[in-house]
This record gives sequence, structure tokens and C-alpha cells, in this order.
Amino acid sequence: MIVASQIAPQWYLGLGAVLFTIGATGLLIRRNPLIMFMCVELMLNAVNLTFVSFAHKLKDVGGQVNVFFVLIVAAAEVVVGLAIIVSLLRRRPEATADDITLLKG
Repeated sequence: MIVASQIAPQWYLGLGAVLFTIGATGLLIRRNPLIMFMCVELMLNAVNLTFVSFAHKLKDVGGQVNVFFVLIVAAAEVVVGLAIIVSLLRRRPEATADDITLLKG
């Protein structure tokens, strides 16, 4: 059985790069606000994977501390972002990212 410590960090970095690319491509191509939101979260998780991989390789906890703060920011983003998206999609279920001006008072 392969243990996580036996896998080379390059594989984790490659996986992080692939996940970030998928997220960035989805963010640029799709216009649905919910899909765009999920793509941003995918990109944040790809960066977290990269931080943890470097922290493990360098035997430093600094990367893991960065992951902790990124997760806090991501949680705050989820709270605020989902509230805005739900508010937008309640007014117009077929709304795209271009329709964000609907939220003006």
C-alpha cells in the first residue's frame, strides 16, 4: 500500500495546477453565478493543496498556517457570496453574472 509520505510532492503540485486550471477555465467560460462561485472555491482549494505540499516538503508549518487563514477567508466568502447569489437568483432564476446590477436598491 502507498502511504501519502511516499508520494512525491510534484504529484500534489501537478494536481493543484490541474485543479486551479479547471477552476480558472470554468470561471472564465461559465456565466452562471453559482457555477462561478464553485470555480472560485475550487481554485482556493487548489492553492491550499499547493501550500500543504510545500509545507510538507520544506518541513515548515508556515504553509499550513496559510491554509488555515485561506479556509477562514473561504468560509466568509461562502457566507457573503451565497447570500448575494441566492438574492440574485430569487429575483430572476435565469440570471447570469452580468445581471448583478439587479441588486441595486
